[in-house]
Amino acid sequence: MTRTATALFASAAFFAAGTMAATTAAAAPDVVVSIKPIHSLVAAVMQGVGEPKLIVDGAASPHTFTMKPSNARTIEGADVVFWIGPNLEAFLDKPLDALAGKATVVALGDVAGVETLPFREGGPFEAHDHGDDDHDHADHGHADHGHDHGAEKPAEQEAHSDHDHDHKGHDHAAEADAHHDHDHGGFDAHLWLDPENAKAMAKAIEAQLVAADPANVAVYTKNTVALLKRIDAMNDDIAKTIAPVKNKPFIVFHDAYQYFEHHYGVTVAGSVTVSPETAPGAERLKEIQAKINSLGATCVFAEPQFTPKLINVATEGTKAKSGVLDPEGATLKAGPDLYFDLMTGIAASLSDCLGRDS
Repeated sequence: MTRTATALFASAAFFAAGTMAATTAAAAPDVVVSIKPIHSLVAAVMQGVGEPKLIVDGAASPHTFTMKPSNARTIEGADVVFWIGPNLEAFLDKPLDALAGKATVVALGDVAGVETLPFREGGPFEAHDHGDDDHDHADHGHADHGHDHGAEKPAEQEAHSDHDHDHKGHDHAAEADAHHDHDHGGFDAHLWLDPENAKAMAKAIEAQLVAADPANVAVYTKNTVALLKRIDAMNDDIAKTIAPVKNKPFIVFHDAYQYFEHHYGVTVAGSVTVSPETAPGAERLKEIQAKINSLGATCVFAEPQFTPKLINVATEGTKAKSGVLDPEGATLKAGPDLYFDLMTGIAASLSDCLGRDS
């Protein structure tokens, strides 16, 4: 073969390979996921086929998220949308009805095998929507939540327009409860903090991806098997990590951990229900300090949205130590490893704070 012929052959082969890669990429379903922990599971199942798109990115929280026009466009182009459901991502409920016309919408809080727990209120666990009367509104800072309030109006205009699509897979039976704030009823939506729930959701994710993209069934199946094994291994490691401290009581700012508590048997003494958006005033801080003392907690855990100063003030005058838990992966990079980093991070924080000498 001449040098010219060889070059032409190589060029043709390169073109053919590029065409095949483009065809494969085009064949992958357009998958959109609401929050980081679920995105991580979907990304793990999709490895080698495509990458899911994430709505609540960066340090933003589903509890305070505001839709942007770019989010609306992402939903409009989706083939499949995964979310927990309106109990957690209330901001998505109407946009999904308005924008996800061709998409199959999967509420993972409703899939087979997922165990749900009701909100805990009363006694050591406070009502989830603590009134603002005791809060100091002067320190009301939204700047750290990773979303653009300037885009709120255009996004809402898009989301609430008259696109009345009847999209596949959306459970309209749940719509009677869909328009309340997640704090006012239903179930605790932090489902992923129980690894058995994560496994059930992974299986449901696999089933939906296979239905949407049967050409890649072998990849989805292989990835899901590996994912389930990895979750089991992580579960064993976490159980060993927290075994020495599981009976030591601790308090959380936000009661988001009962699935972790339920699965691993750790001792959550109660919550103090501090909002990351509104700093508590002096009177509220006195109430919190009194509660920490009365419950005899070893540690008090905040979340990344709270400033260290607030944590220090809340524990001042008590014997409790302080730590930080990140139940939604606010500080973690999105991707297939995030779920495991999130879960092992919680275990490590518990072990570190509860294991310190008094």
